Amino acid sequence: MERSNTVFIGRKPVLNYVLACMTLFKSGHEEIIVKARGQSISRAVDVVEVLKNRFMPNAEVVKIEISTEQMQSEERGTSNVSAIGIYVKA
Repeated sequence: MERSNTVFIGRKPVLNYVLACMTLFKSGHEEIIVKARGQSISRAVDVVEVLKNRFMPNAEVVKIEISTEQMQSEERGTSNVSAIGIYVKA
């Protein structure tokens, strides 16, 4: 079960995810989680940095979790994928 204060990072432009983060903060969440896997990890870091530096200078990163998740695919079978969760507090 995923929490409602989580933004999952994919292939959209960085500002789309920054807007999603700001929307969660405006809707009353004090802390949000920015999650990404694999090649999207660098985009997740960009999202948090743009959020902090351009839109919410008082926001701070309170915790970063890194992990490895197993992914199933029909072509390659099971493979390990890196994952990150960045906890940001307003």
